[in-house]
Amino acid sequence: MIEFLLNGQIEKVDQFDPNLSILEWLRTKMRLTGTKEGCASGDCGACTIITGTADQDGNTHYDAINSCITLLGSLHGKELITVEAFQQKPRHPVQQGMMEKHGAQCGFCTPGIVMSLTALHANRKNSTVSRHQILEALSGNLCRCTGYRPIIKAGQDAMVKEWTPNTEHPAAGMAPGSSESALSRIHQNNITIEAAGGSRYDAPVCLDDLRSLRRAYPDSRLVAGSTDLALEITQQLSSLDHLVSVERVPEMKGCALEGDELVIGAATTYQAFRETLCELWPAFDAMLERLGSLQIRNRGTLGGNIANASPIGDMPPPLIALNTILVLDGPDGQRSMPIEDFFLGYKETALKSGEFLHSVRIPAPKTNETLHIYKISKRLDDDISAVLGAFRLTITDGVISDCRLAFGGMAATPARALQTENALKGQLWNENNVAAAINVLGSDFSPLSDVRASASYRLQVAGNLLRRAWLSSDSLPREQLTVTDYA
Repeated sequence: MIEFLLNGQIEKVDQFDPNLSILEWLRTKMRLTGTKEGCASGDCGACTIITGTADQDGNTHYDAINSCITLLGSLHGKELITVEAFQQKPRHPVQQGMMEKHGAQCGFCTPGIVMSLTALHANRKNSTVSRHQILEALSGNLCRCTGYRPIIKAGQDAMVKEWTPNTEHPAAGMAPGSSESALSRIHQNNITIEAAGGSRYDAPVCLDDLRSLRRAYPDSRLVAGSTDLALEITQQLSSLDHLVSVERVPEMKGCALEGDELVIGAATTYQAFRETLCELWPAFDAMLERLGSLQIRNRGTLGGNIANASPIGDMPPPLIALNTILVLDGPDGQRSMPIEDFFLGYKETALKSGEFLHSVRIPAPKTNETLHIYKISKRLDDDISAVLGAFRLTITDGVISDCRLAFGGMAATPARALQTENALKGQLWNENNVAAAINVLGSDFSPLSDVRASASYRLQVAGNLLRRAWLSSDSLPREQLTVTDYA
């Protein structure tokens, strides 16, 4: 049985299909139809809800997430807030702003927009929220009526206002200083759900229990944020027989410096590790802001992005460029390997039966090292890469003493451009040598054409990204080139 708070009331659910999404459960089982289905793939934001998770100090952090691709089992021990929680007065400042600034047009996307801005309001510090933060919060909410300007204005007005609901309000827990006692009463033991049809959902709470499950059920599917796995259910109409969640395993969560390495647990979400990683390697910041939407980054995990083994995953190329080490775990214990050896073929990895990705060890910068990351996609926000280039360069006295160049979208796996690296090593970091290295890229890659880009486009843009790294060099009196700003 799973337990969670639904709009302020404890909800207990048992004997449910592990493939059931929160959205489907809300609309079909609970008849809470304010949450809409637009795409069922985590792209449009009409299904946005808010989940609250208590930390060790008893404080609750609120996240806007896509309910269409989040599985019901993930709610155990959390708070779930839907738009229905805001029917009572006093109105939330976001609601008031949307009405006063005419932020709603057809209205279909409005509940999701309200939830995204409400989560931002709940997490704001010192009542200070920038326009950029509002745009980021709305990056996963599509308004087909093109009403963004009044929506943004509504958000700006709401963020400077306080909200103090009465204690009987369904969303009273979001008010500053509210009690978290209801969440603390929910048990934190292992969960096993077995549906009538035979499908199963396990959520262990320690590493040893996860290892035992993988030993007994090596063919089970691991799930963390489900931002990709759930698409098999919603888009391919598959039914997954046995899911094992790693979301509640503390040994696989967290982000901390250990010596000269940053260690990130595989079950750590993008939002949870972003600040620490970007302090170490600032080049990640602009790319992570474009990795999905905020709703996706609140749920998606580093381990999921790597183990999914997609050739267009955003994190593997820069991690390959940095010579990152993966820690694999399983019934027989742990082993380590460089990330570039992990990808064996399209959607094929070096994981053995029963193994899983435990953590990621990223080296800290050394003297004269720089990292450049460039993502090319058709849309600025919430889009999949056509090509992603990541270049780690060590330049001493104007000479490239070492480099690692990695690309996504250029082959069946994320991969290094080894011959291009050799063409650069030992050479002066100048325009002529960069141009010569670009000509070698065709020896490293023979990209495919697909719906995102043609082979010739990919090859040309990959070279252009390397040229951009040179143009963005600190040795030139120019501003760094970027395409990651909002109009």
